[in-house]
Amino acid sequence: MSASKVALVVGASGIIGNAVVETLAESPEWRVRAVRRTFVPNVETIDLDLTDADATAEALRQAGDTTHVFYAALRPDSSLAKEAEINGAMLRNVLDGLKAAGAKLQRVVHYQGAKVYGVHLGPTAAPFYEDDSRHLSPNFYYTQEDLLRERAAQGEFEWSILRPDVVVGDIAGNPMNIALVIGAFAALSKQAGVPLRFPGSMKAYREVLAQLTDARWLARASVWAALDPAARNEAFNLVGEPFRWERLWHKIGEALNIEVADPQPFSLAAQMPSKADDWQKLIEQHSLEPVPYEKLVGWKFGDFVFNTEFDMISDMGKIRRAGFTEAVSTEDCLIGAIKRLQEKKYIP
Repeated sequence: MSASKVALVVGASGIIGNAVVETLAESPEWRVRAVRRTFVPNVETIDLDLTDADATAEALRQAGDTTHVFYAALRPDSSLAKEAEINGAMLRNVLDGLKAAGAKLQRVVHYQGAKVYGVHLGPTAAPFYEDDSRHLSPNFYYTQEDLLRERAAQGEFEWSILRPDVVVGDIAGNPMNIALVIGAFAALSKQAGVPLRFPGSMKAYREVLAQLTDARWLARASVWAALDPAARNEAFNLVGEPFRWERLWHKIGEALNIEVADPQPFSLAAQMPSKADDWQKLIEQHSLEPVPYEKLVGWKFGDFVFNTEFDMISDMGKIRRAGFTEAVSTEDCLIGAIKRLQEKKYIP
């Protein structure tokens, strides 16, 4: 059976993109191309610099049969204005390149995070709704969404936006994989003979509500968003059930067979880089994949997640009413990802 749909997954080596490639590659209905690399075997890749319009157009000349784009690429920058400019241009270069190649796109699936609600700027009222007002500060999600709306209005394609939060996956080398942060932190704690102690604030541990999104669940929702008429030109939150870190932290300790003690707030980004030699010992002792320690874990991201002192809750009513009703367990999601990272020999 030949594939009837051709997907271009942009940002395929990230947590979201990797899960999307895996999910699409399992279906005979889809032919999949990945930009610019992928961990999934036997998937065609296109190596290109998304910030270079001419190079992107040249690389996409042979992708004129693309029917769907799943856009998960991100180029962070400390300047919000620069970040909006760069990421807006990257998406524009992909769309222009496919248009020049003659692609008849049906739908573009785009991914945003809770940053679209301004959580990176400070406490924000929860729950978050898809029609919440925008904030004044530059936001690359706004730049990209406006571009999609503009092109759709011109009849070029339809779009659908999914808004996860703290996406949990089982790949290494990504600075925003909280499962790897926790797994590595637990392994180093066990090695040192100390309990697993939450490194964030007491308020974040015991009081506020948090949320996660399972990458594989998000990938299945992406297929729905790409095909279902109800997802046409709409944005949807997609997050798991809310939790408090105190309860989940104890569940993690049970699953990893490590004692849990009271929180001990400290900066992971400041203190954990000094554990490189200890991690090398774990690599040798457990025959782990030799991923450089400084590239393995995003400690700074862990600091952000573990010190968020206001509720992070996105309303899920809209996507459920639209027809995507699959539910997942936050506990199973996070612990499952840590276990898979162990199976892949990224952590002991």
